[in-house]
Amino acid sequence: MDLELLILTVAALLTGVSKFSVGGMGMLVLPILMIVYPGPEVLGVLIPLYLWNDLAVMFCYRQRINWRIIAALAPLLMLGMALGSWLLQGLDADRFRLLTGTMILAMLGLSLWLDDHQSQWLRHPLASRGAGLLGGLISMTTNTAGPLLSLYLMEQPLDKRAYMSTRAWIFILVNVFKVPLLIGLGLMTWESTRTSLWGIPGLALGGLIGFWLVGRLQFAQFKWLIRGTAALAAIKLFVFS
Repeated sequence: MDLELLILTVAALLTGVSKFSVGGMGMLVLPILMIVYPGPEVLGVLIPLYLWNDLAVMFCYRQRINWRIIAALAPLLMLGMALGSWLLQGLDADRFRLLTGTMILAMLGLSLWLDDHQSQWLRHPLASRGAGLLGGLISMTTNTAGPLLSLYLMEQPLDKRAYMSTRAWIFILVNVFKVPLLIGLGLMTWESTRTSLWGIPGLALGGLIGFWLVGRLQFAQFKWLIRGTAALAAIKLFVFS
């Protein structure tokens, strides 16, 4: 197995686990793929990979979706992604790696800060606007908005099943909206989409593992698993790149 196929399989496996369980592992998946796709072109392989996975997610998480929360986030998410698309223009591999690592550390810092501070403000209507705009910007540029949006959703009045379904559908909509933006930037092509097909076996296995994990993890464990993946990703980008 050559390096490219091995990396794609590992990234797909983690994507499947993430999408069907804790979420937020995009912070680890992206740096792994950057081993063989070091610049913004990595998004052209990653987003099709997410979309293949989203087809299964749509079937498994089609109940208990909180459309009110999604409607509050969606307009600002789209605006943030449009701004992120503009920022991606002309971004070389080194600056992309630096931006990705910085965003990962920022999301990890936010998560740790919220442990020692009141987070009721995340239920304020203005919080949805901030989370939407910033989440869209970060998701489009470095695909690391999972912790921000997950933390926002964790503070909403949702049980675990409603949280999982609502989060899944938010990211489905985000990934669909990214497609025309990435095509317009020349980052997503037929070739990158065909490449992502090699990750489907890893997606399937990861999905089964994630679906098994979600019934056994509590929200507190979710948060620490997200933080662990963030720390590993930051080490990868700043030490081993």
